[in-house]
Amino acid sequence: MSHRIGVIGSGSWGTAIAIHLARTGHDVRLWARDAALAATMAERRENGVYLPGIPLPESLAPTADLEAALDDAQFLVIAVPSHGVRDVARAAAPYLPPGCTLVSATKGIEEGSLLRMSQVLRQELPGSGEIVVLSGPSFARELAKNLPTALVAAGESQAVVESVMAHFRSPALRLYGSSDVVGVELGGSLKNIIAIAAGVVEGLGAGHNALAALITRGLAELSRLAVALGAQPNTLAGLAGLGDLVLTCTGDLSRNRSVGIALAKGESLKDILARTKMVAEGVRTTEAALALSAKHGIELPIASEMSDVLAGRTDPQTAVRNLMGRKQKLEHA
Repeated sequence: MSHRIGVIGSGSWGTAIAIHLARTGHDVRLWARDAALAATMAERRENGVYLPGIPLPESLAPTADLEAALDDAQFLVIAVPSHGVRDVARAAAPYLPPGCTLVSATKGIEEGSLLRMSQVLRQELPGSGEIVVLSGPSFARELAKNLPTALVAAGESQAVVESVMAHFRSPALRLYGSSDVVGVELGGSLKNIIAIAAGVVEGLGAGHNALAALITRGLAELSRLAVALGAQPNTLAGLAGLGDLVLTCTGDLSRNRSVGIALAKGESLKDILARTKMVAEGVRTTEAALALSAKHGIELPIASEMSDVLAGRTDPQTAVRNLMGRKQKLEHA
């Protein structure tokens, strides 16, 4: 069944989701904050800035008009960077159709409040329908190219989760349901920190042994914090945890991994961020995760070292030495 779906956010991920949904048969409105980008997409039928070379289906309409994007939408996908979610939700509030299901496709933790994205959305859109979180191992370009992808849809209402699963799936996208919103959101957010560290390992030429150890201990680290915040351990061993972690730590399309590689080669964070339009969420999430860990008494050694590297307080080589030199202990103590 075809639905009207609004997608807020015309970066690579928002555009890829919009392309996928339009290709699946839905009537999609893709909102861009930049009116010039929206106009260019409408004229050239591609997002030349974030997903060049991938055509926009006919049933996808780019727009810079938020009211038009939300008009009569049964589902609204939020796919903007984490630091922009609150402002965008606040702006969308007057136009949100009653009962519209919100689908959060943003991975991150809000700085300051330390809230997950679904919590931010609920604060700003208290009268909306149910919120479903969409996360898992997914590079935007691969989904946009119709390559096989599997994600997790998590929400409090099983019926609404099943509705998202039914209407968002395609031969190229398989969805698994979950009620563990906390675990799915935190898995998708915290893995970005470990991906920066993986890039450091890659950039230093530290080898596959080191990378395997980092991914494994990174999973243990993010799982400790997520479980302390209410997540189910099995969630972190699934697509939204381990699956997403492996992808972002090893894939060449990973923004966070790319940041780590550049840091290892001696570039400053300021210079790295200045030369890319894409957002590496792990940069912001690192400090938020450390604030959460301090609040709950959870040790995050990898995140702590990455915080020092990102801030220029230490260099990548020293960070690796510090991690290797930590006191030895039982693996599952």
